[in-house]
Amino acid sequence: MKVSDYLSREEVAYFTSKNDWIAASWVIFNWIYIAAIFALLAAYPNPLTILVALVLFAGRQLGLSVLMHDCGHNTYFSSRRANEIIGQWFCALPVLNDQPSYAKGHLNHHRLAGTHEDPDLPNYQAYPVSKESFRRKVIRDLTGQTGFKLVSYVVKSALGVFRKETRAYAMPFAKEVFVQLVIFGVLFACGIGWTYLVWFASFLTTFMLVVRIRQVAEHAATPDLYDPDPRKNTRTIDAPWWQRLVFAPFGVNYHMEHHFMASVPCYRLKALRRRLREKGALEGVPEFRGYGSLLRHAVAA
Repeated sequence: MKVSDYLSREEVAYFTSKNDWIAASWVIFNWIYIAAIFALLAAYPNPLTILVALVLFAGRQLGLSVLMHDCGHNTYFSSRRANEIIGQWFCALPVLNDQPSYAKGHLNHHRLAGTHEDPDLPNYQAYPVSKESFRRKVIRDLTGQTGFKLVSYVVKSALGVFRKETRAYAMPFAKEVFVQLVIFGVLFACGIGWTYLVWFASFLTTFMLVVRIRQVAEHAATPDLYDPDPRKNTRTIDAPWWQRLVFAPFGVNYHMEHHFMASVPCYRLKALRRRLREKGALEGVPEFRGYGSLLRHAVAA
């Protein structure tokens, strides 16, 4: 599947063009949304609002991860410096990630997708899995086991337990801790410091499950995981708005289009999909409407 087979030079130039106003507004929107969830918790502190916040925070944490992802591709803002600074400090570090480290590994995923060398294969190559297997994964995620394992690995790496990775992790970890302290400090200054516990609990639990479902949606149980054609090894989910709030913020559900042309900003992926459909590029490609149908496909009876 070559870009030139379906798009003219003018179309490529349009779809890869960057709009700093849209880019900035999406970052601001995500943080306003997060602030609104904190405000909801503060105004109505009860088990129901905490449960709602655990779910909504997971969607916003994924939103930050998606924006970090695009900044890591250097496709989000027109300025590389803006991608580096905003992607790191306002998107990656708040969700205990490091954009340079992430981008390095992720670019290898793009380069090797559709091969047995894809570094992300362990996340989805075993699918379809049984209901019992998937249920165990969900339990590990929602009970914090997956999140605790991730945080433990990052902390141990920063402390030098894994000697070769000490230098690589120590500085990002210090920045991650600093940003978490800033978030807590702002909440504490507003008299609602306790709400930070819900934010962090969401990261350890619901966010882990949301990330798992996103990974399954993108590459698991595709027509041919080892075919270099993104129509075979990658999937797009046409999800309703209420599912996108949690599982697919900022166009991350258009993942096949992203692999087709990774230089396209996330805010142009929907238009790219529409254009590819008009050109006949999606004929014969399986379609999934919603994450429920995806899970029924990827989780065997």
